Amino acid sequence: MASLDEIDRKLLAELQAEGRVTNVELAQRVGLTAPPCLRRVRSLEEAGVICGYHADLDASKLGFAITVFAMVSLKSQAEDALRQFEEHMRELPEVREVHMLNGEIDFILKIVSKDLQSFQEFLTSKLTPAPNVASVKTSLTIRTSKHEPGVPLG
Repeated sequence: MASLDEIDRKLLAELQAEGRVTNVELAQRVGLTAPPCLRRVRSLEEAGVICGYHADLDASKLGFAITVFAMVSLKSQAEDALRQFEEHMRELPEVREVHMLNGEIDFILKIVSKDLQSFQEFLTSKLTPAPNVASVKTSLTIRTSKHEPGVPLG
């Protein structure tokens, strides 16, 4: 995709802030009429700049009181071992994010759980015995002071 112009950036900023905005409202906010606005948004989707639209859910109101970050070291960093671990993590619904890191730790995971007992069970029955896992260090979140998905477009 060609470089983004100012209108594309405005469109992305508006959609990132409010994914359910109507095309007509979005067009008004960025100074376009509805048809070219829709064409631009579709072009951004087709180029993969916009990957999807999601609702931002309150985990605690849905019974997931605990968020944990787990730092995972693997026994081997061979590509097959990394891929096998990543595939296994994709199958675990409690694991919400998986990031491969460079350095001492191989992966950091974001995990949600209903309570401490549920997390302990998940840790011992699903995460620690996962393929190629050498060690797992966990940190429970106490408070989230900033949660801003996306990228800074301002």
